[in-house]
Amino acid sequence: MNSPLFDLDLLRAFVVVADCQGFTAAAARLHSTQSTVSQKVLRLEDLAGHRLFERSHRQVRLTEAGEQLIGYARRMLALNAEAQELLSGASVAAALRLGLPEDFAAGRTTRMLADFARAHGDVKLEVTSGLSRDLRALYERGELDVVVVKQRRSTGDAVKRWAETLCWIDSAAYPTLDAEPLPLVVFPPRGLYRDDMVAALEAGGRRWRISYTSSSLASIQAAVADGLGVSLLPSRVVNDRHRIVKPKDGLPAIETMEIALHHRPEASPLVIALASDLAKLIGEGG
Repeated sequence: MNSPLFDLDLLRAFVVVADCQGFTAAAARLHSTQSTVSQKVLRLEDLAGHRLFERSHRQVRLTEAGEQLIGYARRMLALNAEAQELLSGASVAAALRLGLPEDFAAGRTTRMLADFARAHGDVKLEVTSGLSRDLRALYERGELDVVVVKQRRSTGDAVKRWAETLCWIDSAAYPTLDAEPLPLVVFPPRGLYRDDMVAALEAGGRRWRISYTSSSLASIQAAVADGLGVSLLPSRVVNDRHRIVKPKDGLPAIETMEIALHHRPEASPLVIALASDLAKLIGEGG
């Protein structure tokens, strides 16, 4: 059995009559005639299978069925208006989806992105920050248009690539470099630099243990600064609470990573423009 579909035009007439408490005032608000508004309400009553108004010479009141329907009618009209508003902007606002590692999603990068958004007012820029492995997965599923990731040097295709300068860091105030086994502050398994740190230490015969794990760059930086262990991070995120560990301190240099910029060959001019701005920024030091 097919259920009746309520026409939004009939529902609008019903709501306005209820708000105006009469057909004459409702007709004026709807820029229509009283007979047309009355016919619309009658058609809605026929669809609903109930009288929706108690009519008298002096006033119009909702019946019990009308009271039940009025809330739904208002919601349906509001949803229709919301959908119209959303779709009215869809034709002019192109979505451009960008993925960035956490250490790029601040400072000069966000200023550049804000400038780009202002220069392209018809673009809806959507920026996702996270671990490179997650960003790469989103890109491969088609959920990102442009992505900057960390990857092993010379692995996979990339529009542009740059060497990633890494350094071991310790706390400036509470150093742990001499502790045995050496405490490590790391990203989660399969996270960046973790395997490289472990492999380098084991190759050098240095005992180690995981003291702190986090997927947040800010948390990693704070844990090192507060003396929970050493870590391996890009040189650009070192701050004055850290001490860079020198090769003479016994930890080997690690030069295995690169920064890679990806977008699809068939990318739109807007994607290529954003990628060009990102490449310039990264080339100047991120």
